[in-house]
Order: sequence, then structure tokens, then C-alpha cells
Amino acid sequence: MSQYISRLCAALLLMSASAAQATEYISVKDSHAIFYDAPSVKAKKLFVVNRYMPLEQVVVLDSWVKVRDKSGGLYWVEKKLLSSTRYVFALLPVVDVLDQPVDGATRVFQVRQQIALELLESTGVGWLKVKHLDGEVGYVRSAEVWGGS
Repeated sequence: MSQYISRLCAALLLMSASAAQATEYISVKDSHAIFYDAPSVKAKKLFVVNRYMPLEQVVVLDSWVKVRDKSGGLYWVEKKLLSSTRYVFALLPVVDVLDQPVDGATRVFQVRQQIALELLESTGVGWLKVKHLDGEVGYVRSAEVWGGS
């Protein structure tokens, strides 16, 4: 009985440790990637996504990664098409990118919904430092983008 309880405690500890792990985000590094319904090029092709799309990494197999997109959908994509470089997508129709991580700061530029910004760092207080593809750098509210939590 005590061996059973020990195993049960160990299993619960492992489950709680994995649940506490931080969400890992990745992005599409090639010009596009095909999403599949299973980890095989022979599986059903669901759709194609563009470079820089941020994705949540759910499961990693040898050459495949199960990912979650911002809508919550789960898909399989070839690992070789992905990068650890982090990007975020604007969620609102227009997102202001500011020169400082504070409300009321000067707007550096704006991005439209679905525009990718490279994630440089998290301030830890609701703001993310980002870089536009043209090189401009600023801060966005983490609640206004997806892929940065």
C-alpha cells in the first residue's frame, strides 16, 4: 500500500511540474508551412500559413511538432520549417507601438491586425519590447498581441 501511495505521489508531482512549465512559442521560419492533421506528409493537408506566424509548441516528435495557433486549433507541422525566434501577432485592428512601456508614451508606429512583430523581451509587467520587420523598435501591451505570454 505504501508503495502505491509513493507512486501516486510521484505521478502527481510529475503532472503538476509539467503543468507549471512555461508556454513555449515558436514561429514559421520558411516562406510558408503546411499544417497537417497528423505527423506525416501523407496525412491530410489542412492549410498553409505564412512566415513569422507565432505558434504555441504543444508536442515535439522526431521531425514533427504539434502546435496551437491563436484560435486554439491544433495542427502538425514539420519541425524543419520552424524557428525558436519569437514573434507576436497584433490582435486588434490597430495596435500602437510606443517608445516606452507605459500608458501615454509617445507612439513610434502602428501595426494592423495579423502583422508580425519580433519579440525582443518581456518587461514582466504587461508590456513587450518588439521590433518591426523594417527595424523599428518599441513596446506593445501584451494583451494586444498573441504569442508573447
